[in-house]
Amino acid sequence: MPVPPAAPAAVAAPQPAVPERAPIAVLLPLKSEALGDAADVVRAGIVAAQGADQGPAVRMYDTTVDNVAQRYREAVANGARVVIGPLTRPAIAQLAPRVSVPTLALNTLDGTTANPKLFGLSVSAELEARQIARLMRQDGMQRPVVITGSGVLDRRLAAAFASEWTSAAQTPPRSLAAHDPALAGHLAGADSVFLALIDPAAVPAAVSALPRYAVSQLAVAHVPAALTGVKVVDMPWLVMARHPAVQRYPRPAEALTRATERLYALGIDAYRVARDMTAAPLQPGWRLDGVTGDLKLGRDRQFARTLPVQVLEGQ
Repeated sequence: MPVPPAAPAAVAAPQPAVPERAPIAVLLPLKSEALGDAADVVRAGIVAAQGADQGPAVRMYDTTVDNVAQRYREAVANGARVVIGPLTRPAIAQLAPRVSVPTLALNTLDGTTANPKLFGLSVSAELEARQIARLMRQDGMQRPVVITGSGVLDRRLAAAFASEWTSAAQTPPRSLAAHDPALAGHLAGADSVFLALIDPAAVPAAVSALPRYAVSQLAVAHVPAALTGVKVVDMPWLVMARHPAVQRYPRPAEALTRATERLYALGIDAYRVARDMTAAPLQPGWRLDGVTGDLKLGRDRQFARTLPVQVLEGQ
């Protein structure tokens, strides 16, 4: 999961007094120069959910890739029955063989991770790209074109979409560069477009005549004309103000970007999942109507998220 940049202002969420032996431990890189701000937003979401639910207490542990296993052992020794974290894939890989209690990693799991007590909850944009591929098939699209940029995440979105589409259609979609000056001519025969882009300014005008689909990164607050009519998926926290869980949990104390709002929402749902983990083992098919989407636990111990669909409207 690419960790988006945090808002300039720190999130001022209250830190309640926690007993020494809290049932839920949280492992986050809170003092990391690169990830500390993002980790603090996730922490604030967890604290907000615990306060709203008056559920099991949490105790925070600051971690690095080098000390995550040691801090995990400390948390379990201090009575943690469930662990939330780590946040990054390298830290997850470091910890995976040592997991001894139900542990909810805040990222996608490596397919080789076999520990049955390790689970994954992620707001990865690649998962959204896979949902878009399924949505386009449901909408009857048969000849999509993937429009992508040169960025790392652009390419990952394109690959995730292509993998999901090909698994069902058996034929890979065509892929075209957004900056190709001859793009309009290459669109002949296409019936739809997946915008594997995270920069709204990179959306080419040449695709405007076709049905267009995109992930939440293009669901910007002020929709430019080029994005009007684009179908996107995004989490209930940002697009469903009347959703019961969205209404239940408090908004951040400080203004955040849309990207960091998603991390705050991840913290809320992570706590809700961990809360239920303390009561009973979770089985495949377990669901939560979450603020980050409709969560369903798969047999691979990762939570699939189904997001609501919206059509962007220009300002």
